[in-house]
Amino acid sequence: MRKSRIRVLCVDDHPLVRDGVTSAITDQPDMEVVGEAASGEEAVTLFTDHHPDVTLMDLRLRGGMSGLDAIRAIRTRRPDARVVVLTMYEGDEDIHRALEAGAATYLLKDTSSDDLIRIIREVHSGGTPLGPHVQARLAHRRNQPALTRREVEVLERVADGERNKEIASDLRISEETVEVHLRNIFNKLGVNDRTSAVKVASRRGIVHLDETPAQ
Repeated sequence: MRKSRIRVLCVDDHPLVRDGVTSAITDQPDMEVVGEAASGEEAVTLFTDHHPDVTLMDLRLRGGMSGLDAIRAIRTRRPDARVVVLTMYEGDEDIHRALEAGAATYLLKDTSSDDLIRIIREVHSGGTPLGPHVQARLAHRRNQPALTRREVEVLERVADGERNKEIASDLRISEETVEVHLRNIFNKLGVNDRTSAVKVASRRGIVHLDETPAQ
């Protein structure tokens, strides 16, 4: 009796990336691509239609649903869904959020095709392989004070170029409260000003400066 193939869903908003990943997978005798999606919404739909064994998910996608949102939606529908994040984001907060959402592991797009194929097989078998780089990033995060949700909201608006008065209006809080949040943010990130805070937060993946569809 022929062993069934590992059924893979590829989610990325770059056609060239999808083509490359699909080519690497279809070259394997024990794998097949059952769907390709360019948006989070499409990923959830295709997952529901095809029930893949492994889903490869980028974090940044066109449309309103991010890869992170898509992971959560997929895992809500099927808690045992196996998702491999394949992205350019390497910040410790990006990694933490993806694993917290239910991803089995986290890969960067400079991963070799051989390593990608190996990881797909491991994840399909129930493994949660984390590379040294990812483990180091997570260890770094554990040693950093975490920002509260409100502090992240304030920081996102700082990254958008809003001043304290605008932030206070958006969040329906006082300017004095905004200043308190900013002081806490500066202390936690180890910086002294707004520009440095945004720079550090962007590097760590706490905020993203450009969320347009193009990557």
